[in-house]
Amino acid sequence: MKRFLLAASLLALTAGMAEARDQIRIVGSSTVYPFTTAVAEQFGKTSGMKTPVVESTGTGGGMKLFCAGIGADHPDFTNASRQIKKSEFEDCAKNGVTDIVEIKVGFDGLTVANSKAGPDLTFTKTQLFLALAKEVPDKDGKLIANPYKTWKDVDASLPDEKIEVLGPPPTSGTRDSFVELVMDKGAEGIDSLKALKKSDAKAFEKVWKSIREDGAYIDAGENDNLIVQKLEANPQAVGIFGYSFLEENQNKIKGAAIDGKSPSYETIASGEYKVSRPLFVYAKKQHVGTIPGMVEFVKEYVSDKALGEDGYLASKGLVPLPGDDFKKTKAAAEAMETLKGDQLM
Repeated sequence: MKRFLLAASLLALTAGMAEARDQIRIVGSSTVYPFTTAVAEQFGKTSGMKTPVVESTGTGGGMKLFCAGIGADHPDFTNASRQIKKSEFEDCAKNGVTDIVEIKVGFDGLTVANSKAGPDLTFTKTQLFLALAKEVPDKDGKLIANPYKTWKDVDASLPDEKIEVLGPPPTSGTRDSFVELVMDKGAEGIDSLKALKKSDAKAFEKVWKSIREDGAYIDAGENDNLIVQKLEANPQAVGIFGYSFLEENQNKIKGAAIDGKSPSYETIASGEYKVSRPLFVYAKKQHVGTIPGMVEFVKEYVSDKALGEDGYLASKGLVPLPGDDFKKTKAAAEAMETLKGDQLM
């Protein structure tokens, strides 16, 4: 009886969706936002249907909205600068969101950037960890509250400037990626923390995941354009965001080299620049047929003219998928293949 009632309520929700909304709604990552917005605008111009509404809520915030349920009150797509977590996938299922299509749309490099008026910066991942971690080891390997005030305190080769980093909030996929790609790897470069990882993996994880809260790291929200404006106004500050924002603002800001490689379209595509991650869009298949245009929107997104090597998204800073990966993504997306839980970490 409970299953029957749940099924009936879901049918009632989907039955009313076409009447309730005739425009696609998309939420999620601020990094993927400009790419999806470009696709939405193109879709609106060429499809004869309404231009989708795209909101920048952050990856984590978008997942919460997307997974909250089915029906006109819930979004149809969410952008993500990391893969959906298994816990989010399970939350979706609990709320009746059981058919999710995962579309890997390309790659993005995480950049550490500053104003063109500021110094040229070169960091190692370990230097960035030491500058931004809440706790760092002292000379005896004991964890202490981060004492470093300037970059020079971290390493004599760095500028004698106050550590002031504008970065994404905890709800952001960019923040998740930064701690995994930079803080984790940077912590492993310190002997005492490498030993801690072997002896107590959970304690090690807590160290690299904890960002300092004493003002050196400033939560700048989900608006990456605001970070760019603040960097322009303050040449001593440093910002963290996706490569596309660096690409769009090269007349104002410049990217720091990390472990000897500078962020560029070429170094991200080749894999030389190690601080990079895949970007995703997730579609709610249960809304197909009731919210107009979902299948057509997906086809526009994975078309050669959008996602191809010379597509309009590449001109906006998206690093395209390699040929075979692109073909695979395109075929799976157009078939609206759904994601399985065992495919997730």
